[in-house]
Amino acid sequence: MEHLDLAPVARMAGTVRLPGSKSISNRTLLLAALAHGTTELKELLDAEDVECMREALGTLGVHVTRRSNTGHWKVEGVAGRFPVKRASLFLGNAGTAFRPLTAALALAGGDYELSGVARMNERPIGDLVDALRSLGAEIRYLGNEGYPPLAIAPGRIRHGGAVSIRGEVSSQFTSALLMSLPVAGGGATIDIVGELISKPYVEMTLKLMERFGVAAKREQWRRVRIPADAAYSSPGTIVVEGDASSASYFLAAGAIGGGPVRVEGVGRASIQGDIDFAATLQRMGADVTWSDDAIEVQAGRKLDAIDADFNAMPDAAMTAAVVALFARGTSTLRNIGSWRVKETDRIAAMATELRKLGASVSEGDDWLAITPPVKLRPATIDTYDDHRIAMCFSLAVLGGVPMRINEPDCVRKTFPSYFDEFRALAQA
Repeated sequence: MEHLDLAPVARMAGTVRLPGSKSISNRTLLLAALAHGTTELKELLDAEDVECMREALGTLGVHVTRRSNTGHWKVEGVAGRFPVKRASLFLGNAGTAFRPLTAALALAGGDYELSGVARMNERPIGDLVDALRSLGAEIRYLGNEGYPPLAIAPGRIRHGGAVSIRGEVSSQFTSALLMSLPVAGGGATIDIVGELISKPYVEMTLKLMERFGVAAKREQWRRVRIPADAAYSSPGTIVVEGDASSASYFLAAGAIGGGPVRVEGVGRASIQGDIDFAATLQRMGADVTWSDDAIEVQAGRKLDAIDADFNAMPDAAMTAAVVALFARGTSTLRNIGSWRVKETDRIAAMATELRKLGASVSEGDDWLAITPPVKLRPATIDTYDDHRIAMCFSLAVLGGVPMRINEPDCVRKTFPSYFDEFRALAQA
């Protein structure tokens, strides 16, 4: 599908059951593979990024099988020892697969090549590679220095001791090290240099590791210690939460489009940082109701602009940028520098597309300021092969204008049925 035309929508109301979290799905797949024993994963996300991880694990000799035509999968763990010692893996643009697999394979004692789409070759990985090399890993760049694709060879891995990683580029680097180090013998210490971004994602990693029997100890956000006797073991069954980042579009639809809109699969018991987006909507003026496994939002007073630090929830911040079109005043999204190295340069892309709708937009290295127009303009939105741009800009139809979304199939990365779910809530 080259484009999708969306008609104006007067109101949004109803209930949506969220697909599984991409971040949790790919973390649990890898942890289950590295563990001793068999793990059943329920409600695993069925989308491109998770398919990349599943197929990569299969290529490495891990048995990953689906339980009939459901979201339930069985992973037979290999206790940290991949059976296949020579392989080439294509990982698309899935950072949640590429970064953790780089770390796991660098410590696995085999010959591997990891590659992805052209955009993946523009996403930095040098900090992670430097950290792994300091442990004795043998990693070569096959293209530009500091970027994929990569070639990995068996190295003389140093067990235990300290390894440093910069925290300000991507939290995925820290998560990748955390998940891989226990299979290299444990007893290691990760020192985080500088400010760690997206802390909730690292906290999520630590909680999932604990589910698999490894309780790493965090000392503030400066150091994490892996137990000397660390070894992953299957918890038996894990149910994957709904995707909190994907929830943001429907929660925003409730705030902008009247509601009530109820999302099921995440709530106050979630381990994902992006659930705080509901609190952001509440501060802007929406009415929010929480339960352990669901959140409901409906319009309250007219929305007010927000000036906030979105470092902890950069994906949901994209939704906030579109909600700003419906708020009184200028909204400023701060500390979002990680947008520059995502599926596209999201700061530049969001600024460009918001201006098409008539907004006044200012941008900096790590911030975006949005002043809404008096009336939104119809627009054709370019998506830059970025699923989150396609999804968040669908909300603009609540401004009474038709929209065209170019290359809407990019939502297959995390939410293939998104536009069907969106239409189901729309009330003309």
